[in-house]
Amino acid sequence: MATVHEPVSMNQANPRDPYNNSCYGTLVDRDYKTISLPILDVIDFNERIIRGYEEGDADDGLPADLSTARSLVPAGTAALRDFSNIAPEIPVYLAENCTGCMECVTECPDTAILGKVLAEPTLEEKLRDIPDEADREMFRRQWSKPRKYYDAAVKQGKPGGRFAIIIDPSKCKGCAECVTVCDDEALKMVPKTDQGMAEIRRSHRWFKEFGPSDESYISDSLLIDMMLKEQAHVYVGGAGSCAGCGEGTALRMLCAATAARYGARWGLIAATGCNTVYTSTYPYNPYLVPWSNSLFENAPAFAMGVRRRWDQMGWQDKPLWCIGGDGAMYDIGFQSLSRMLASGMSIKVFVLDTQVYSNTGGQASTASFTGQNTKMSMHGKAVGGKQERRKEIAQIAMMHPRTYVAQTTCAHANHFYRAVLGALEFDGPAIVCCFTTCQPEHGVADNMASHQARLAVDTRAFPLLIYDPRKGETIKKRLSLQGNPAMKEDWWTDPKSKRVVDFIEFCRSEGRFAKHFDKEGSPSEVLLAARQDRLENWRLLQELAGLR
Repeated sequence: MATVHEPVSMNQANPRDPYNNSCYGTLVDRDYKTISLPILDVIDFNERIIRGYEEGDADDGLPADLSTARSLVPAGTAALRDFSNIAPEIPVYLAENCTGCMECVTECPDTAILGKVLAEPTLEEKLRDIPDEADREMFRRQWSKPRKYYDAAVKQGKPGGRFAIIIDPSKCKGCAECVTVCDDEALKMVPKTDQGMAEIRRSHRWFKEFGPSDESYISDSLLIDMMLKEQAHVYVGGAGSCAGCGEGTALRMLCAATAARYGARWGLIAATGCNTVYTSTYPYNPYLVPWSNSLFENAPAFAMGVRRRWDQMGWQDKPLWCIGGDGAMYDIGFQSLSRMLASGMSIKVFVLDTQVYSNTGGQASTASFTGQNTKMSMHGKAVGGKQERRKEIAQIAMMHPRTYVAQTTCAHANHFYRAVLGALEFDGPAIVCCFTTCQPEHGVADNMASHQARLAVDTRAFPLLIYDPRKGETIKKRLSLQGNPAMKEDWWTDPKSKRVVDFIEFCRSEGRFAKHFDKEGSPSEVLLAARQDRLENWRLLQELAGLR
């Protein structure tokens, strides 16, 4: 498989490229021989190959040409993919309720909801370009005046910043995650109608034509505003992931954080798994950065080879991410991961931790929780799901020489971004493990990825942590548990209900543990043992961090 390196600009004349994507340029094969760009003519790819798949005659009509033989897909081709017909509902924006918190934009797994802020005079000038007065007024009403951008700017003597959120109907899968995470009721799901979809498509077109956000209104100290910067959107959507996929959100946020610092001058290696299936369903690729996938078990070793070659070429400052699921990193690829961490090489690992082999239909991994119902550990009369205790990759990684380690979730956006940026800044190996809800295997609704990730942290199922060797010479100085509720207590108590929120509460909310509760809702002995396992893991982290 070829490893893709330098992105180059796509021909601006391409009428089928609504996002002005970049394409792959220089390639280096296994023998480190340069492959020239003409084998992958991007306009030809879009007009011939993608059109063939859209019209349904690709299987019979397309030749087995050189680009197909080398498994090459240009960057960002998934921007041309249309999911507008797969869901009966779509979110609409209620501008009058919006506070500009960016939660919905951040948590969308499909880049289907975008935010933008413009100076009010700039907005009015651009609105004049819309010829129809009714259309102009309709679109003007979609720009809010949140205090965050409008009032604060006026106090500083600047024009107020007008903020808008737009739905890309071609990317939205109707999961309603954006509505769930919005505490301000600024979004709601509505049935799709011909008239409504026509308005949404027009609004989306104008939104793109109005250009990028005015960055003078964006504060670098507010990490959640990162996705207001156009350069952060290097994951364009159009991936074939499930509706509401927790992994999709994690990959978008990872790409946004890296691109905010490095633009498109970085790359990634992916272990075979769900992430490589839904991001490379030929001919669609959602990334605007060079990437390649390897076998399930050797992505870190592959990344070591790419890192070494990049360093030889003088690209020491170009970040390289190695991504994979818990199966790839905890299990079959664990030795490869360990060797990479021990090497001291500047490679950053991102683990999509679903606690199950989602790609193979829900097999158990060593990241699965005790009592979890999965393939290979089915819940039956004799055995109640998985009996082993969960492996903790963070603690194992901390024991490797000078390695940066973090556990985080997309629901804790500031912690997520701090973890990723810390990994990028660290001059050595780093691993970031992210809790990623898999709706079908966890047995939760499409809109619940963020809710379940937050609950996993609150119930000690998946504690937040950052271990930074630069902070001192002892584990106590290096390890931070900030972000977890009630850090010095065993369990967190909900201040409203006065109810102890423990691992059993997490299990009640997910279908993978459903068989462990009787008619009265009492948990099984296996689940009580799992609760004790989570408590012991939390107490160990407290001890290491000097909180016990």
